[in-house]
Amino acid sequence: MSIAVTTWSLEQTSPDDLRPAAEPSGDVRIVRAEVPSAEFSRFLYTAVGGDIRWTDRLGLTYAQWQEIVERPGAEIWVAYEKGTPAGYVELDPQDDGTVEIVYFGLLPAFRGRRIGGHLLSYGTARAWDLAERWPDRVPTKRVWVHTCSLDGEHAMDNYLRRGFRLFDTKVTEEPDTPAPGPWPGAYA
Repeated sequence: MSIAVTTWSLEQTSPDDLRPAAEPSGDVRIVRAEVPSAEFSRFLYTAVGGDIRWTDRLGLTYAQWQEIVERPGAEIWVAYEKGTPAGYVELDPQDDGTVEIVYFGLLPAFRGRRIGGHLLSYGTARAWDLAERWPDRVPTKRVWVHTCSLDGEHAMDNYLRRGFRLFDTKVTEEPDTPAPGPWPGAYA
C-alpha cells in the first residue's frame, strides 16, 4: 500500500528575507551542539521525527551517522526549555554558498508552544552567518529547506512566515509505513 506525499522546497536568497518570530516566554535557550555526537544527533532525529515518519536515516550505521555530524560546517542547534531538549535545527552547508536546513522540528510535547517559530528563526539566522564560524566556508548566498505533507500541520506556515519562498513542488508515491516513534512501537 502506498500514499501520495507532496514535498515543497522553499528558499531564502538574502538574509533580509528572514522575518524572525517573537521569542517565546519562559526559560527557552538555543545552544549549538559543538561536540559532534552520533548518539545525540540520532536521539534528536528519532525524538522529533518518530511520530511524523522520519525514516531516511534509521538504517544508517554509527560510522555513517558520525560522518554526517563531523562534516566541516555542519551544525546542530538545539532548543532547550528548562534544560530539556525541545527541538533542533540541523544545517548542512554546500561548497557553493548554499546552506540546507536538513532537519528542523520539535519533540511532540513541545509543539504548539511558540518555540518552533523562534527556533526556525534562530536556525535560519545561523545558516546565514555560518561562514563567520567556519572561516574556510564561502559566505552563505542561499538557505533552503523542504517540508512535506507528512510533517507537522504548522510546518509550511512557519516557513512562509519566516520569509521562505516556494520554489518547487513534487508529488511522489511512498510506502504507507507506520510512524516508527523514537523507538520501535512507540506510536503503535
